[in-house]
Amino acid sequence: MALKTKTVFFCSSCGHESSKWLGRCPGCGEWNTFVEEKVAAAPKGKRQRGLVTPSRPIRLSEIESLDEPRIPLPSKELNRVLGGGLVAGSLTLIGGEPGIGKSTLLLQNILSIRNRTILYVSGEESATQLKLRADRIGKVADNTFILCETSLEGIFTQIENVNPQLLVVDSIQTIASSDIESAAGSVSQVRECAASLLRYAKQSGVPVILVGHINKDGAIAGPKVLEHIVDTVLQFEGDRQYLYRILRAIKNRFGSTNEIGIYEMVERGLKEVTNPSEMLLSENRDEEMSGITIGVTTEGVRPFLVEIQALVSSAAYGTPQRSVTGFDQRRLNMLLAVLEKRARFRLAQKDVFLNVAGGLKIADPAMDLAVVSAIMSSNFDMSIPRDTAFVGEVGLSGEIRTVTRVDQRVAEAQKLGFKRIMVPKGNLKGVKGTFTIEIVEVGKVEECFRRLFEK
Repeated sequence: MALKTKTVFFCSSCGHESSKWLGRCPGCGEWNTFVEEKVAAAPKGKRQRGLVTPSRPIRLSEIESLDEPRIPLPSKELNRVLGGGLVAGSLTLIGGEPGIGKSTLLLQNILSIRNRTILYVSGEESATQLKLRADRIGKVADNTFILCETSLEGIFTQIENVNPQLLVVDSIQTIASSDIESAAGSVSQVRECAASLLRYAKQSGVPVILVGHINKDGAIAGPKVLEHIVDTVLQFEGDRQYLYRILRAIKNRFGSTNEIGIYEMVERGLKEVTNPSEMLLSENRDEEMSGITIGVTTEGVRPFLVEIQALVSSAAYGTPQRSVTGFDQRRLNMLLAVLEKRARFRLAQKDVFLNVAGGLKIADPAMDLAVVSAIMSSNFDMSIPRDTAFVGEVGLSGEIRTVTRVDQRVAEAQKLGFKRIMVPKGNLKGVKGTFTIEIVEVGKVEECFRRLFEK
């Protein structure tokens, strides 16, 4: 008997369902986000896949508080971001741009696990392509099963046959259920497939990892409800023109969202970067050049040093240019206005080019002091000693504001052999621990420039 179909409208932002098209979504308030899809009306009494056992309410005092058992993964960086490993019965979503290395990261991790049966479901690549990638990585495991399937029903059939202890689905946008007539990747398909996999994970206790695409805005494709369904959302970032990748947690029900993992793309896959500070600093530290400073930033709770490069020159065509790579354009304009108004430096008729070395994108306000120092170093054509690091946020009145985790930043600079660091005045008050590095406290940008450029 053929199922009856009906036409419904879904919000592509939050997944809100409506029987007619609406200009503005009543669920999330976004405009022009409704898309039309045809779905099959499910017959009454249809049995759902996944967790269907009845439950009863339990008093909170009767529930035992136990530590969630975790499955450690071979990659220390991935374990750090997850909070210690995969939790049994958890649903993890990894998103990122095409070609950034999501499948490579998962494949080289699961091929190193020898004591568990793993089912890798691929809806995008053939078994031959996955075998070629595994050969390139240099790992082959007999406990890993490859399934090239896009049907949700077919996947659950093979799950019953293999009985895996870890399930990977690459990607969730390619999986479709026959109960819904819309195409794979649509709002209804993504929501239904993710909900079915969630019920399976919670019922069986098997951790499930989903790979997700991202849209042109950088958000994970599909409705926002997908991110609400899963337990952990990881974002794999990086510029494909550079070799370095950053893995960060956007949502984590079993750990902190302040941790990041850093990888380097090499010929045999992804290599962990244990010391990102050395990676992001130029090798010619002995050669002093104007316009180069070293700032100490943090990604989550992890401090590392970043090289800031600035070039200031007279505007050749009358209208000054402001070009930025790896830093916020609007924040640079604000810092230039502070230098113009508060510190009395004439930069309005000069081109300013700013670059964060290594291809990173920095959003830490504590890098302001390093940025303005690099700009003034290039403006005066006077070099700053390469053994000097900078930490501090610049306010609109020209004051150097305090920053968080300053003790960890100072310790990181000291560990890498820097002899002097400039920090906001009073920021280290009450911090326990002794530092051998010279700490220079500054309260205004003018005071910082006097310490740097007055001989």
